[in-house]
Amino acid sequence: MKRNIVIAAVTAAALVGGGTATALATAGDDDRGTAPRADVSVSDDGGVRDEADDRDDDAARAASAKVTAADAVAAALADTPGTAVSAELDDEDDDGDDRRERAAWEVDALSGDGTWHSVRVDPATGKVLGAERDDEDDTAEVRAALKGASVDAAEAAKATAAAGHATVTSVELDEDGHYGDGKPAWEVETQAFGKGEQDWRVDPRTGKVTADRSHDAHGSRYSDDADDAGNSDDADDADDD
Repeated sequence: MKRNIVIAAVTAAALVGGGTATALATAGDDDRGTAPRADVSVSDDGGVRDEADDRDDDAARAASAKVTAADAVAAALADTPGTAVSAELDDEDDDGDDRRERAAWEVDALSGDGTWHSVRVDPATGKVLGAERDDEDDTAEVRAALKGASVDAAEAAKATAAAGHATVTSVELDEDGHYGDGKPAWEVETQAFGKGEQDWRVDPRTGKVTADRSHDAHGSRYSDDADDAGNSDDADDADDD
């Protein structure tokens, strides 16, 4: 009876206000459970999407590129000889018609004379869309990191794609290693259905591929440090009191 009165009251309020009333499901005298909610996100157009759908959309866009990271590196170096230091699949910008705003692979290469170039490659055809000179100040560090390396950017991308069964969206040389530990590695990002974005590290000497969890570990370490610092401050305050 109580539940019927509540529903009638909500309906009357909707009719008087001329709008739509939304009632939260409550069980008057009944003891009913609450259905679990799925993780959702609000899209730019105001719609609600499941986060898993968003991840799969990203993976689908990455997989739609017919030209792989390794192919893009090869095309870029054929146009602008040198050593590829990074390759990244840039998403299309819906706001611009300029060809630089189109989706493209962007490959950074270091030439033998120390000149840096950024080369854009069409992800559908493999055609070079353009190249321009860049100014970088880490030439010496990059060369030192690649000294003795037997695995280049293209090979690192291929190895990661095979190991992770995913689409490589970027590969970049980390000349300093984990937080400056002096062990260079290729940092590779992938997109896969049901998994979203994943990070990997590839040894430039051996080609060994390992999952990169350094960011999580780094965050946890700093979080723990912050908690410890907070506890220390609380203890000091207690002593002062």
